[in-house]
Order: sequence, then C-alpha cells, then structure tokens
Amino acid sequence: MAIEVSRRNLIKALATAGIVSQFVPLNAFAQPMAKPLYIDGLSFLPDDLADLSASKLDAYLCDISAIEAIEQADGTTNYKRTYNACVKSISDALTRVNANPDKLLLGKSTSDISLAHDTGRTAVIFQIQGADCVEESIDSDLNQVDEFYQRGLRVLQLTHHYGNKFSGGALDNDGKQGLNLPLTAAGHQLIDKLNHSKMLIDVSHSSPQSALDTAKASRVPIVQSHGAVRAIVNHARCSPDEVIKAIADTGGLFGVFMMTFWLTNDRVPTAEHYLAHLKHVANIGGIDAVAIANDYPLRGHKNLIKLGNNNAEGVKEYIEWWHSLRARGVLGFDIEPEHVVIPELNNIDRMEHIDSALSSAGFSSSDRNKIMGGNWQRVLTQVLG
Repeated sequence: MAIEVSRRNLIKALATAGIVSQFVPLNAFAQPMAKPLYIDGLSFLPDDLADLSASKLDAYLCDISAIEAIEQADGTTNYKRTYNACVKSISDALTRVNANPDKLLLGKSTSDISLAHDTGRTAVIFQIQGADCVEESIDSDLNQVDEFYQRGLRVLQLTHHYGNKFSGGALDNDGKQGLNLPLTAAGHQLIDKLNHSKMLIDVSHSSPQSALDTAKASRVPIVQSHGAVRAIVNHARCSPDEVIKAIADTGGLFGVFMMTFWLTNDRVPTAEHYLAHLKHVANIGGIDAVAIANDYPLRGHKNLIKLGNNNAEGVKEYIEWWHSLRARGVLGFDIEPEHVVIPELNNIDRMEHIDSALSSAGFSSSDRNKIMGGNWQRVLTQVLG
C-alpha cells in the first residue's frame, strides 16, 4: 500500500538525515511565487476580450458610462453622464460581463478580485465618471445611487472636468486662471450617501477645493483614480500636493495615468516621466497612496496605435479643445501640447513594463506589489468589503 508523505514531513525527514542542508537548496521546496496582483485605475471593456488576459490585469476600474456632449455658456464642451444614458450603458455592460463568465467577473467586492486572480479571469469594477447620472433633487434620498449600486456600480466620480451640482470641476473657469469651487451642500449629501452605500468616491476631475472638502467629509478612504502631479506639470487637470496628501490621509490612493500632456512638458515623453509622478506621490502621500491608472483602452490609445505612436500626428485631435480652454485662460493650456502617449507604455504589456521599470528604479518587491495592485486591493477592501 502506498504511503502518502506530506511535503512538510518530507522536508523534515530529509533535514534529519542531513540531506537538505548538504545537497538541496533551502528554498527548493518552496511554492512558486504567485504573480502579484495587477489592478488598473481606469480602462474600458475591450472590443476584443482576448485583450483581458493579454493585459495581465487581475482587475480594473471599468468606466461603463455613456456621455452626452453639452456646450457650455463659455463655448467649451462638457461631456455629461446623464441618468438615462448611464442606466442603459451599465445594463449593456452587465449583459456583456454575464455573457462571458470564462473571461469576465463583475467586481462587487474584493473577494471577486481574489477569485478572478485565482481563476485566470479579470474582475471589472464598474465606475461612472461623473455624478451627473444622479439627477434627483437634493431634498431626495438619492435613491438613484441605490439603483446604480444594485446594477453593479461600485465607484462614482463626482464630476468630469467641469463642475456640477455636487462638485467644482478642475477646468471650471471665469477667464482668470479658473475657479476653485468647493463641494456643495448637495455634494456633502452625496458623500454621506456613498459612504453609507459602500461605494468608492473618486475625486478625479474635481477642483482642488472640492477634493479637499471630500477628503474631510468622507468617513472612509477616497481616491483619485487617474490624474497627475501639479508640482511637475503646472496644469489645472493636475493635482496640488495638498490634495495628494489629503487623499492619502483618508487611507486612499492616487492613480497616475497615461495622458502625457499632463505628465511632462518635455518634447519626448518617456517612462522616466511616468515614474517621476509615481515617486512624487510616494514622497507626498507615502508608498501606500501610489497606484497605476490608464485612462485609455487596455491595448492603449487606439488612434496613436494606428499612427505607430506618432505623437506629432496623434496630438492634433486634441488641439481644438486645448485652444478653447486656452482662450478662457485656464491654467496650463497656454503651453502647446506635443504628445499624447509614452510609446513604450502605449501597448497591451503596459503593466509588466511599469513593474520592470519600478524594479530598475530601485523599488523593493513589496513596494512594487503595493503600487501595481496591492494598494487598490486594500482601499477596495476597506470601502466595498
């Protein structure tokens, strides 16, 4: 009859006989190191689901919102996520997730992230970029938040570029270097509702003052899922150090994204420019506040990929919008953009490239694990459960 010997007993027996120490490396019986979690702060459901496994992502915040283009009084355009548009878009996204259970998993809690990691799938945590989808009056119970939660939403961004009834926007302006509007009374009500509903609050695109107010008002960690550092690029869309610190003080995190006209004013963007923002966030908020974000499709910026990452050509699609904000005197738009992407990161292997760059830059394995996904897992655990 065969006798089963456990790995621990085998090692003990070999050690007693002196075999392990004489002939076998001490780590020979160690389990292979599991791949660290890769979690991205913002992307979208891909056209080709093969991109999910190719990206190596275990999970990501997935923007499922739909927009309506609305012209502002000052001639600029705001892209609002309205209630009707987002109800349809979240239903469509959920249908697609449910139709592909071998590849996708709806991320409702961090247990779903662990399950996706263990089963080779990708957890998508539904996010809407702008609370315009909550159209109820401020004296209501904000039941639309509950409705979106039941449909699978777990992350709500307060606004997108321009302010709304809840929050000031990063690009709000009066022609004099912009406005720094605070969180409104309705915004405070929304923060309470989101805290109670166990939904993560995202202050990306908020004005600095609204972000500071949100950090003070929230009872749980908040995030800026995707952004950049104003100390490096002096631009309205980039966050001052006090905002980064305030987010970190909530136990939250700051995700650095791939839009290079907000990462550097140098003519040629490189991975070093991206690392500079990660390092700055770590210096201001601590290593537990640093995270990765994309803000493009999993495979990268589609048009730039078609152009072979020719930034000089690719940036042209942004010039008209950029100049419209320049005409209003918004901070940072006086500098002409020359690029859109970091070519070496504008591809499906982005996360592995960043991980390798962090290693080359001297980050420890434990710090890299936090940056590449561990910090996201921690925050999502604290907020979503």
